[in-house]
Amino acid sequence: MAQSLTSECTPLKLEYDSCFNSWFEGYLEPAVSASASSEQRAKYSKEKAEEYESKCGKIWASYRACVQKAVKEKGLNDLLDQAREENPLKEPPSNQSSSVPPS
Repeated sequence: MAQSLTSECTPLKLEYDSCFNSWFEGYLEPAVSASASSEQRAKYSKEKAEEYESKCGKIWASYRACVQKAVKEKGLNDLLDQAREENPLKEPPSNQSSSVPPS
């Protein structure tokens, strides 16, 4: 999806998408190396998190603020609060495939 919630936020979305995609490509390449130890992967993940913050963190914060402002201006806060109350995200969903009933 190339558009954001409002046209005012779309340039920030496009800038953030570009930054994130560029960062993520570099993150995946060595992160999937099977030969890396858990310590090496942890060190690499920490370095990539710091890189993300320095390259994309400010763009993300600006984009997020723009979307939050648009949500408020469009009167969507009440709907979001209601949805969060009805379906709180307390923990990730469990793996549903293992709970298939026998036939």
